[in-house]
Amino acid sequence: MSAVSETIVREYFEQHAFLVRQQRKYIAQAKHEDDDIDFFVLNPRPQKPPGELPFVLTSADLAAIERAIVVVKGWHTETFSSARLASTPEIFRFVGPKVFQQAARSFGENGAPLKILVVPALPHEIKARDESIALLRVRGVDAVIPFRTMLTDLVTQTETNRNYQKSDLLQTIRILKNYDFFREPQLELFKSKRRKR
Repeated sequence: MSAVSETIVREYFEQHAFLVRQQRKYIAQAKHEDDDIDFFVLNPRPQKPPGELPFVLTSADLAAIERAIVVVKGWHTETFSSARLASTPEIFRFVGPKVFQQAARSFGENGAPLKILVVPALPHEIKARDESIALLRVRGVDAVIPFRTMLTDLVTQTETNRNYQKSDLLQTIRILKNYDFFREPQLELFKSKRRKR
């Protein structure tokens, strides 16, 4: 996984007040089962969900998550279709009993953590999307968060008049927003544009 994808995921969860712990920062010479988990996230103040959490999570759903193991698949040119998922079984190593039990021990005995997969995209067509979600559920994944959701949230929450000195990612977003490199959301189509100097 690239460091950029990892940084996006860390910033996203931290922005939503999660405590984030990385499994390890070095790359092991020999791949072990526990290398498949990228982050442990803990919400110190979880809220009771109004109902069952959806499979495809949005930023609004995060408040109801108490603890989770997060695996990031930053293949940004890929769509996680059912064919892609079936041909890449290593995606699901983190939900295997041995890996998951070891991860669950990291949280103590207060309940099993959610298994969240961060994906570049799910198919747009409804039938193909439903097939992908069904396959992910059958293999043991509890929820997914698309990168688009994370990036949209980070861009929206980053303020141009604030200095994000401790975060290269947020500082870069701030600078790009300041120079109008991000389009306004569609709902603000008729908002007056910033005057050119």
